[in-house]
Amino acid sequence: MAKSAEVKLAIFGRAGVGKSALVVRFLTKRFIWEYDPTLGLLSFTNQIPKAFFCLFQQEDAIQKEGHVRWGEGFVLVYDITDRGSFEEMLPLKNLLDEVKKPKNVTLILVGNKADLDHSRQVSTEEGEKLATELACAFYECSACTGEGNIMEAFYELCREVRRRKMVQGKTRRRSSTTHVKQAINKMLTKISS
Repeated sequence: MAKSAEVKLAIFGRAGVGKSALVVRFLTKRFIWEYDPTLGLLSFTNQIPKAFFCLFQQEDAIQKEGHVRWGEGFVLVYDITDRGSFEEMLPLKNLLDEVKKPKNVTLILVGNKADLDHSRQVSTEEGEKLATELACAFYECSACTGEGNIMEAFYELCREVRRRKMVQGKTRRRSSTTHVKQAINKMLTKISS
């Protein structure tokens, strides 16, 4: 597979929202009840050829900026039973925009723990509204039970990253050709005058 097909996905969200559980569910179709929640950085390659997943806990601003620079696609995860985790999504998107400027950031918004609807603090409508503001797709799911479109969320993000990379590659080539044409025209104009 060509190097351009490689996709680097960074998953951000407050500790305990289920970032690791979502990736494990996606890769293995299972829920692991116990694992070390302090890992902070996990790298997985599987399922989607040439897709690399890195999960980031809350870290200092310099570390976070480096992780944002590394990523090409972003999964912003909040816990539907934790309003504070939801309220961190907009500032996180603003950080992505600031670090990645002038590029548009490719991301999805995921509300996890849909199986805990009885403890819900964030409505589905609020998630949809925020996704509209962030100009991204929205998924509500449960890493524990597997409900929701976890598979589709990751596949769609990878497809969008690859699509944007192809478009940017074509744009870059065209602009390079345009610059060469302009330089040749300037030289010919100078020679003929």
